[in-house]
Amino acid sequence: MTSATPAQQKLVDHAVLAADPYAVYVQFREAGPVHKITGTDGLPAWLVTGYDDVRQALADPRLSLDKRNAAPGGYRGMALPPALDAHLLNMDPPDHTRIRRLVSRAFTPRQIEQLREPTQRIADRLLDAVAQQEHADLIAAYAAPLPITVICDLLGVAPADRPDFRAWTDALVAPDPTQPTLAKEAAGSLLAYFTRLITAKRIAPADDLLSALIATRDQEDRLNEDELTSLAFLILFAGYENTVHLIGNSILTLLRHPDQLAELRARPDRLSTSVEELARYDGPFPLAVRRFPTEDVTIGGVTVPAGETVLLSLAAAHRDPRRFPDPDRFDIDRDATGHLALGHGIHYCLGAPLARMETEIALATLFDRFPDLALAVPPSELRWRPSMRSRGLLALPVRTADTGRRTVST
Repeated sequence: MTSATPAQQKLVDHAVLAADPYAVYVQFREAGPVHKITGTDGLPAWLVTGYDDVRQALADPRLSLDKRNAAPGGYRGMALPPALDAHLLNMDPPDHTRIRRLVSRAFTPRQIEQLREPTQRIADRLLDAVAQQEHADLIAAYAAPLPITVICDLLGVAPADRPDFRAWTDALVAPDPTQPTLAKEAAGSLLAYFTRLITAKRIAPADDLLSALIATRDQEDRLNEDELTSLAFLILFAGYENTVHLIGNSILTLLRHPDQLAELRARPDRLSTSVEELARYDGPFPLAVRRFPTEDVTIGGVTVPAGETVLLSLAAAHRDPRRFPDPDRFDIDRDATGHLALGHGIHYCLGAPLARMETEIALATLFDRFPDLALAVPPSELRWRPSMRSRGLLALPVRTADTGRRTVST
């Protein structure tokens, strides 16, 4: 591998990280628990790699998500206007507690269970189209539109608006270095879109989550306007970004481990626990959301000064043999309880029950419908998004039937 070594204290470029973040971050973990590094953005940061240290740091109240606690000249973050930036991933208590409480009731296990049947219908409909093709891109045709449709239906976003939303989100998370203005333009488009949407919902409220949040803002005054707009953006953004990569990476993992896929097909009762192992083995985020110490803190025996950027490597933590024996092996029978792919502590992913349910349905429906499903290209030819924030495929080309026959629904 032609990557930098931990001794150089520098993260390698996006292409190397995208191809195999585990090899890169594990090098750092094996060299020590905490490293002062230069990130791919050229800015200094502290990288935390061991499972225990990462888990403790995720729940440490001294590690703030509020960018106002960043030291001057440090982390800059996404190019978001203030009206999209007042969201939960930039907040600490008490504001975080107040806003999370307002929306958490929409994501309880009971509420999510009510979405199971509509999610199944969406999955079936998407695979009806896939079944008409001998070759398909399962990101574009399945893994992306499934969570977008579910979260947009929940919020009350019109179907015609959904393709634009995906393009804007991709431009923010994995900006094209050859088009430096694209991310800023995408942020402006997102703000204009959500402003129009909220105005429309105020005029004609419906039975959806966004209308309910607007009522909370207008009638109960528990949200200001920037918080309302930012919350709508985050729900839609995270509802797509988390789940599309979890579904896509999970499909790829199972296709690359046919023995485990066969075992799962023979024992479908293992599906829910298999999703936990899939999230550990190749989850959607190699790094947790950056943190900023509000005071000098000691992590893994290393003192990190207040205000400096802390990056928590979930990729390294999930391959820590002290927590997960033989961690590079994918095993549906592994007890992956305690993985950190969906967070830990007060910032644990609000939509985790929804992401799990969507992934379970996506996998069960796909592999039941297409027993001969196979990759259409060698794994080495798959292309990954050029991002250190998220791990996801740009495309997942597959053959739907090795024998040439097509599977169709009845």
